[in-house]
Amino acid sequence: MILKTNLHLHTNDDPEDGLQYSFIQALDEAKRLGFGCLALTCHNKFIDDPTYAAAAKERGILFIPGIELSINRQHVVILNADKSVEKVGSLQQLARYKAEHPEIFILAPHPYFKTAFCLGEELEKHQELFDAIERSWFYTKRIDMNVKAEAFAKSTNKPYVATSDLHDLRFMDVSYANIEVEEQSIHAVFAALRAQKFSNVSSPRKLFRELIPYFFYRILL
Repeated sequence: MILKTNLHLHTNDDPEDGLQYSFIQALDEAKRLGFGCLALTCHNKFIDDPTYAAAAKERGILFIPGIELSINRQHVVILNADKSVEKVGSLQQLARYKAEHPEIFILAPHPYFKTAFCLGEELEKHQELFDAIERSWFYTKRIDMNVKAEAFAKSTNKPYVATSDLHDLRFMDVSYANIEVEEQSIHAVFAALRAQKFSNVSSPRKLFRELIPYFFYRILL
């Protein structure tokens, strides 16, 4: 079974982003586009709403609860966690949390982008913590800060997974992973990722037509 999957998604549940669309609206768009799995990853707020899981199931979509946590201002995506993950304040604490919660999956989002909220060298120092590296959708043919992330993923044999880091429904279908799973379950998704049984679908964006307008749209929110 192939699941079209987005593991990094924000909605108006997010306390920091000021987005207009709901998770239900994201689900409807995902269904229209043929997605079989979505992870909700609000900034510093873990959401595992049973009504979300039920609504996703009604649409044939697997719901994975998650969070994009700021640790020393740097972003880390943690999937299939619980509410206590909000209290994690350092990568050392995250290591302890992971030891106590082996069912989670930790993704390094946009790790080498030139901003203070990206992991950078901390990814290399704590590479054992991370289960996968994100291939960000935000790049062009000439400007691509994914290059170093891809090289790091290859050198450490970690999955390099495309997401849309969704903040705008128009971009849901621009970058995602097709994952080969034995069943539509969270465990099966993580197992397939670790076994590198997936393929990425992603293409360069247009700088002036897409990325610059998106950048200013995000600033004005």
